[in-house]
Amino acid sequence: MRNTLTYKGYSAHVEFDPDDNLFFGRVLGVRDVITFHGETVAELHADFEAAIDHYLAICAKTGVSPEKPASGRLMLRVPPEVHGAALVAAEVAGKSLNQWATDVLKHAARVG
Repeated sequence: MRNTLTYKGYSAHVEFDPDDNLFFGRVLGVRDVITFHGETVAELHADFEAAIDHYLAICAKTGVSPEKPASGRLMLRVPPEVHGAALVAAEVAGKSLNQWATDVLKHAARVG
């Protein structure tokens, strides 16, 4: 079961509160607190998208650049033996280290 929603590059974690019979969520990867809720899955999706649209509209109105969840650049520090093993694995796969790491991270994060 997937507990995430994605819209316009923003992702959110979703939970269900059985006491209130309510789905609720929070956008991940940004410092601003962006929350949403709904009694049905359709309401949850609609409120999530409305929350993102509202956030972007407020940013535009106030002249503030909206925070993006990720830039696409990732710097990692790993032990030399891990780096070496990753280089070998990438070469065996016929890929650059960047493409190999991207594929491994996509698989681990269950993205596309």
